[in-house]
Amino acid sequence: MTVSILSRLARELSLHDGQVERTVALLDEGNTVPFITRYRKEATGGLDEEQLRTLAERLEYLRNLEARRSDVRTALENGGHLTPELEVALSKAETLQAIEDIYLPFRPKRRTRAQVARENSLQPLADMLLAQDAGGKSRAEVAAPFLAENVADVEAAFAGARDIVAETVAETASVRQAVREATRRTGVAGVRRKDDAQDEKNTYQTYYDFRQPLTELPPHRILAINRGEREGVLAVEVEANHEAFIGTLQRRFARASGWLGDEVRAAVADGYKRLLAPAIERDLRNELTERAEQHALTVFAANLRGLLLQPPLRGRIVLGVDPGYRTGCKLAVVDATGKYLQGALIYLHQPDKARETLRQLCQTWGVQVIAIGNGTASRETENLVAEVIRSYELQVTNNEVKDAGTDHSSHVSRHSSLQYIMVSEAGASVYSASEVARAEFPDLDATERGNISIARRLQDPLAELVKIDPKALGVGLYQHDVDQKQLAARLSAVVESAVNYVGVDLNTASASLLTYVAGLNSKVAKAIVAHREEHGPFRSRADLRKVKGLGPKAFEQAAGFLRLPDSAEPLDRTAVHPESYTATRTLITRFGGLDDGLPAVAARVRESIASGGSMAALAAELSVGEPTLADIVEYLARPGRDPREELPPPLLRADVLKLEDLQPGMWLKGTVRNVVDFGAFVDIGVKQDGLVHVSEMAGRFVKNPLEVVQVGDIVDVRVISVDGNRGRIALSMRKQ
Repeated sequence: MTVSILSRLARELSLHDGQVERTVALLDEGNTVPFITRYRKEATGGLDEEQLRTLAERLEYLRNLEARRSDVRTALENGGHLTPELEVALSKAETLQAIEDIYLPFRPKRRTRAQVARENSLQPLADMLLAQDAGGKSRAEVAAPFLAENVADVEAAFAGARDIVAETVAETASVRQAVREATRRTGVAGVRRKDDAQDEKNTYQTYYDFRQPLTELPPHRILAINRGEREGVLAVEVEANHEAFIGTLQRRFARASGWLGDEVRAAVADGYKRLLAPAIERDLRNELTERAEQHALTVFAANLRGLLLQPPLRGRIVLGVDPGYRTGCKLAVVDATGKYLQGALIYLHQPDKARETLRQLCQTWGVQVIAIGNGTASRETENLVAEVIRSYELQVTNNEVKDAGTDHSSHVSRHSSLQYIMVSEAGASVYSASEVARAEFPDLDATERGNISIARRLQDPLAELVKIDPKALGVGLYQHDVDQKQLAARLSAVVESAVNYVGVDLNTASASLLTYVAGLNSKVAKAIVAHREEHGPFRSRADLRKVKGLGPKAFEQAAGFLRLPDSAEPLDRTAVHPESYTATRTLITRFGGLDDGLPAVAARVRESIASGGSMAALAAELSVGEPTLADIVEYLARPGRDPREELPPPLLRADVLKLEDLQPGMWLKGTVRNVVDFGAFVDIGVKQDGLVHVSEMAGRFVKNPLEVVQVGDIVDVRVISVDGNRGRIALSMRKQ
């Protein structure tokens, strides 16, 4: 790695050189981003996770850039093409595109018209045209020496020479860069419906006759146009001031008058229309698509993080419902720990029997919340559930449960009210057919596993959703239109970030959840679970070292994110890293010991600092950095903290609100289900989610909806309008 990469990173990201150097060293040593973020703040200067991931991505790009620069330089040297001018241009190129522009004239390529002309020895004639010097000879006299078997006459000679000139002009790096930039700045996307195109639902009606400057095209529109083009409905072209560009190039390359200038002008026009303009259009279309995809990936990532970090509904017995018409509604009861208790099947066309089955399950197991998947037949199922709740308020005691024939008192909560909630069922079918689901429930059919997932994802969304491929969770628009490899990598990073942000109970976590802990992989996660099953629960973090295949580096990366709530070592219950245990114990001893608990120690440390004590002196005494000391105190203050529990709990309902009940001006509470470029879709308890357009999100201009809301947020919304025929609800979050 050259020093220039570090300097460029520091300049681009507005960081100090030493800060970048230390952070890059940590990354190169194999440290994970979550670990560096939380436990190496002194080295990074307190960079947050987003900054670290940006640095890591940019580092990879710049290293690839330098590798490509080196490869091109070697190729030019080996081909005898590397001139001092090319060396300077190559060393100054700051993007991969610029390097490829420089290499293009020398890149091995298919047999072009210009290549055929060169094979016919017409390169000198083309050079004469480019030099604009015929030595006073006539057109025929200049062409005469080049006539041969494959060059029958003067016209054939000049046609070949013009092909060479056209390709030369089109492949000149400065020309390509200038035309690309001018087209990027002034070009317009022109879209029309193809003749005889099939678009039965008028999905792309907006784009049947559509024009918009390239600089103003929003990402979601770019992806929609691309999809319409792929499906054969739309035709797309980049409109530019082609004649002006041709004129500019002709004046640059055709300085002579007479036939000599005419030949070059004709060659330039041909090269622009046949070679340069199509290439620039491809470049800019690819650039627009890449920009749109990167934006879409950002939206997907934000939505997925919101979905994963929804607050858990702990300590509740849940009945999960996977709705369906033909195959019926699959039911599953899980206890407060997520253990499967009983399943059933009901049919909506048998409402009396269905209601009775629901009542019996709820009474037998003390169900407190019914989680309904939001797919097909979900609203009809919701109506059925609401009827059960209205007609029969669940009142159950431990004795009543025993009277049912089995003592389930350990599963029954003291809460007596029964409520329901709509839960996203995205990915439930993927989970039900997965290897993970088969391992968890080998005796159940695949159709019986999805409803268990629906119930569990209400109890702990993160622990359940990590079992599903993130791409199956439906977290944005145009998910299938972006680069799937990049999507998988971005979403995987989000899951990793969320898991390590929350932390994991080492003795209850599934292998799927452990896989995303910093430093671990699927193989090691399975080894941890196998060790736990064979030897019993882990008694301390140190016991992790006994797991086969888990080496020192993996332990270092993972240990701080793994919790043991029942460990005899109090620090194992916190986010304090084992490498800081000695310093932390010294701190605890100095500030009164453990008699009053860890939060009391943290309170005394903070009181001491507030009373004039020196944070720097205390950190130096403990041989840790100030950021680490501050974190240790925070971890002691809230040893079992789950950051999700600080968010508003899920919005539970007891009755159905119908579309007909909605009136303009009505205020309701809702749950954000999806955030897109133009707003957010909010579940307000009716059949159709309402849309809060970006213009209705706040009493100020909002450029990005993610600045205001995230998936899972509980928001107050006002009904603006209701279109019953189209099933559309317009909402506002603005205060009147």
